[in-house]
Amino acid sequence: MARRWTLHSAPVAAVSALVGVLLTVVLMAPARWLAHGLAAATDGRLQLLNPRGTVWQGQAQLLLTGGPDSQDRAALPGSLAWRLRPTWLGEGHTPAPASLRGPALALSLNMPCCTPQGMQLWLQPGGQGLAVAVAPHQSEWPTPWLAGLGAPWNTLQLQARLQLATPGLALQLGPRGLQGQGGLTLDALDAASRLSTLRPMGSYRLHWQADTTALTLSTLSGALQLQGSGQWVASRLRFEGHAQASPGREEALANLMNILGRRQGARTLIKIG
Repeated sequence: MARRWTLHSAPVAAVSALVGVLLTVVLMAPARWLAHGLAAATDGRLQLLNPRGTVWQGQAQLLLTGGPDSQDRAALPGSLAWRLRPTWLGEGHTPAPASLRGPALALSLNMPCCTPQGMQLWLQPGGQGLAVAVAPHQSEWPTPWLAGLGAPWNTLQLQARLQLATPGLALQLGPRGLQGQGGLTLDALDAASRLSTLRPMGSYRLHWQADTTALTLSTLSGALQLQGSGQWVASRLRFEGHAQASPGREEALANLMNILGRRQGARTLIKIG
């Protein structure tokens, strides 16, 4: 009996040991794996610097760069802390947009510099791609961080109060591109630049509508008038707009308008994509 038990228990023990190893790897996956994945997904423009902890719970500095061949980089002050955990979305369970139901991953992000209330997201992989939901959110971001993206941000040296807000977002990333519901608004309030003596130049709003992927730029107030619109097409942004100085402010804004795009009389044409 003892011999037969030994023969049969050997493969069982091996399988149990393998399962144990796999569970340990999954549960204790180092945070640097997440850092590698984020850098690869963003072509190196968004990076986690000095990651500590695991994929499931850890912290790092959030770094913006100009890409693989750029020397420009800037980190957010303080650190980003995250917590990733399995959850179930549905009635009577974790609140999330109605478009998500069933098993998912809940991701909590906290950056004391910018998101004192934290950010809550839900991720749900599936046969049609990845579904992402973002809870209603407000935050404020430091403009020096944008200089990490390189030109033209490192030349503009923008100073403003950057306020990000959403009433909630539900996005689907799949074979048909990006689809979704909700919107995202970024306000640049009391903006100034080292290229202009005019302080502030104005306040501006950038709004993205998920269902149409339309992006609009408008001026809330100020001497520098910015207007434009665009859309995400096949994961690329196509945007056209213009900048124009209010009467009497042309000289104070001339250097800045030369950087923003191609001059056409009193206006500067702005084109991306």
